Amino acid sequence: MIQSERTQRLHDIGKEYVTKGLGGKNFDAIPYHDEVILRAPINPGGAEQPMTGKENLRNQWWAPLPDLVSEVILIDSFVNQELTAVTVEFHCKINNPACTLRIVDRFEVDAEGKIVQQENFFDPRALTNP
Repeated sequence: MIQSERTQRLHDIGKEYVTKGLGGKNFDAIPYHDEVILRAPINPGGAEQPMTGKENLRNQWWAPLPDLVSEVILIDSFVNQELTAVTVEFHCKINNPACTLRIVDRFEVDAEGKIVQQENFFDPRALTNP
């Protein structure tokens, strides 16, 4: 794959995660690797204790999201120089408690276009101390 194609593919992965995955409430639209690693401030152990495995993410992390997320607003995406990662910036409107999270998610993506690592960056206080 040439550089411009890889760059575009990474942008697409980040944007589709936001619009088709979260916004479309469709976990299967997210190209997770079977052994994906996720770090997020709202994980049970926080960002220091990552969740691992696609099915674990589906059953534990993703399960409440379709009911919680009311809207997503994509702002931009950024690809690293090595063409191994994409970062996406977006706003995520939550139903309960009603709030808007300002999120930046970083995805490491393998050669097959699968997300192998994800780290979510946002202030969780709007969720934990409404």
